[in-house]
Amino acid sequence: MNLTRRFAIFGALGAFLAACAGKPARFLTYNGPEVTRVQVFKGQRILQLLHNNQLLKQYEMEMGFAPEGHKVVEGDGRTPEGAYRINRRNPNSRFHLSLGISYPNSRDIAVARAMGKSPGGDIFIHGTPEMYIGQPDWTWGCIAVTNPEIEEIYAMVRDGTPIFIYP
Repeated sequence: MNLTRRFAIFGALGAFLAACAGKPARFLTYNGPEVTRVQVFKGQRILQLLHNNQLLKQYEMEMGFAPEGHKVVEGDGRTPEGAYRINRRNPNSRFHLSLGISYPNSRDIAVARAMGKSPGGDIFIHGTPEMYIGQPDWTWGCIAVTNPEIEEIYAMVRDGTPIFIYP
């Protein structure tokens, strides 16, 4: 067998093995009960995943640097309160992995516009960079958990899942 053919065969074999290696470790699989609801209790700093009324998982979390009250305008440092949906996912997040929350809704937009301001956006559940580990309420309005926890949440929660954020 000539040298060029050997390189071609070994190159193809290497590409095949790399493609079969599976997902990176941060992309977990989940085969349990469907998460039908996400609940966030800002006052207790708790995020819960539920299947109907059954608690599946619970996590401690951090949030916006101004934790009291509902997010009203861009840059206020508050985490929204109310009923939203998980509406997107970002596997390339600066914060490890992230799940988008459908803030702002039409009411949020109307309130901010009445003040002549933007309601902001890009509110996510995401991981925590090393420099923020142990710091309380450091986000600009997002909900932060540890990186291993966002890996679980990312695997368990599907787009379209309702999320209820309580004071």
